[in-house]
Amino acid sequence: MPPDATPLFRLYAGRRLKRLTRLDPAAAQRTELLALVNRARDTAFGRDHDFAGIGSVADFQQRVPLRRFEDFWERYWKDAFPVIEDRTWPGRVPYFAETSGTSTGRTKHIPVSREMARANRRATLDLISFHLDHRPDSRAIGGKNFMLGGNPRLNTLAPGVRSGDLTGIASREVPVWARPYYYPRGRLAEIQGWEEKVETQGRDSLRRDIRTIGGTASWLLLFFDRLTEIAGKPDGRLVDFYPNLDLVVYGGVNFAPYRDRFEDYLAGSHAEMREVYPASEGFIAVADRGPGEGLRLILDNGLFFEFVPVADLDSAAPRRYWIDTIETGVDYAVVLSTCAGCWGYVLGDTVRFVDLDPPRLLVTGRTAEQLSAFGEHLTGEELARAVAAGAEAIGAEVQDFTVAPLFPQSAEDPKGRHLYIVEFARPPGGGEAVLARFAETVDATLLDLNDDYGLHRSGGYGMHGPRVVVAPPGTFAAWMKARGKLGGQNKVPRVMSDPDLLASLQAHLPADHGEAAIP
Repeated sequence: MPPDATPLFRLYAGRRLKRLTRLDPAAAQRTELLALVNRARDTAFGRDHDFAGIGSVADFQQRVPLRRFEDFWERYWKDAFPVIEDRTWPGRVPYFAETSGTSTGRTKHIPVSREMARANRRATLDLISFHLDHRPDSRAIGGKNFMLGGNPRLNTLAPGVRSGDLTGIASREVPVWARPYYYPRGRLAEIQGWEEKVETQGRDSLRRDIRTIGGTASWLLLFFDRLTEIAGKPDGRLVDFYPNLDLVVYGGVNFAPYRDRFEDYLAGSHAEMREVYPASEGFIAVADRGPGEGLRLILDNGLFFEFVPVADLDSAAPRRYWIDTIETGVDYAVVLSTCAGCWGYVLGDTVRFVDLDPPRLLVTGRTAEQLSAFGEHLTGEELARAVAAGAEAIGAEVQDFTVAPLFPQSAEDPKGRHLYIVEFARPPGGGEAVLARFAETVDATLLDLNDDYGLHRSGGYGMHGPRVVVAPPGTFAAWMKARGKLGGQNKVPRVMSDPDLLASLQAHLPADHGEAAIP
């Protein structure tokens, strides 16, 4: 084993945290924006938008409209792909992160510059810094740091240009000094299939001194479940497998439905959980306090943030806020300008600030996860909280779930409803009565959280109550595998508005699946 590097990291953490204590949020973001604009002033995008004349946030917002990925792809990237040089960022783009296509099922290629790769590494150091500050006795860098990622293999698209999973890009960019602490490496890291990866890395990891482990929350749970089988300990906890585990890093999905299962696995361990908010377009925030207390925005690391009220996003003149003008308690869509050449880029995530100095936020969902087939305007966060409450009411634990609108099928019954397809860690007993209690709790929770939902459910005016279908264990994994989306950063969409996508999932359900509905 390499020497314990925790003391060196602790020195770095001390300096970094002192700098963050002195950081003025608005000044840091203003400086970041002007540095980004100056760096890209001679690109095609910079010339098109008069970057040379930008001297303030207001100048930038006046010159640069909001755009989505498709707008950048059609206008600046598509014709040159895969050799994109000096289009929206100086030089040749060396990497493209292939996104999971959660909402639509379609893969996108997001540019990742050298500067962005370095920014992502610095954000990881912020995560470690906050952890070491919170745990003075931590020895997190005294062993292996396990990243349960996606397919590590990168495809060569052109000389000096590769594409693949973001974790594969991160693995390739691990600095030499950090490689002895990074797990997996070598042939273990080259395993592509998720099932083989879980099996082989799981067995091997039981012989390693694992100090940290990170990944998408839902896939981590599947991995932990398999560890119990590999180790022959059906009721095992993480302390049984990794006795020196110090930190569990999760992100990617709303954590509420998974919290109880994570706490069960961490029982008896001294490890703590810490949430992160990374995206293919940039590493946005990390938890500097406890679970549920908000993620601290990283303000001085190659990203400039804007925030648009969700209701304004598709308006002709959306209001654009930034760190100097945001408010707590408002649901915002995240807009990024980055050191990889995204400018006024609508990310697709929604957040709500809980603190302003320093800015801390909660990730509340995706803009595509807004469920409003009947005018009910439910957010991904509300749906996750309702499902978590339903599971608690019947003493069950959720493995995964999705929600889809079911539209009226006849003039005799003009009301629609929501379909919840839920996979539990262990199928609940009790039959239809238990599932009805789950549906009733989901319904009651949403009535309490959302006035629009209440209006449409009032007296059955616009919607029937929820219909719940139980997916047997392994259903979502099998469906994701069939779509080529098993493991890694891929996520089950929380709202499934595409009828073809829904039909493909329903095809994986057995004919005798359990279900219940309420009026």
